[in-house]
Amino acid sequence: MIDTIYFPEPLPINPGPKPAQPQPAKQGGTQPAFATILDGKMPTQGIKFSQHAQERLRARGISLNETDMKRLEGAVDSVAQKGGRESLIMLGDAALVVSVKNRTVITAMDRGSMQGNVFTNIDSAVVF
Repeated sequence: MIDTIYFPEPLPINPGPKPAQPQPAKQGGTQPAFATILDGKMPTQGIKFSQHAQERLRARGISLNETDMKRLEGAVDSVAQKGGRESLIMLGDAALVVSVKNRTVITAMDRGSMQGNVFTNIDSAVVF
């Protein structure tokens, strides 16, 4: 078997004109930080629930009020800042496994269902 590839002639390399490079902004005391501007422009992202999580919430009689949702969003934000990817969030009598990157609750269980359970594929936990 031959492991060599032969090209009949060299491939032409023509980079063309260089695009104009943006000039870095000068740091001044009156300019707001980039992160501040970005935070103001980015829409706040809520928490989504997978179909599986919605079914579990219904089946186990778990309901989340507005305060719970705000706490859940705050927990997901905190885990995201620390670099977490999959988190177990203990919220009252409910345990929620959340995909931090997608901001999606993957599954949910009540305190009774937690007994003897092993939570796998998580890298962080938040307890309220």
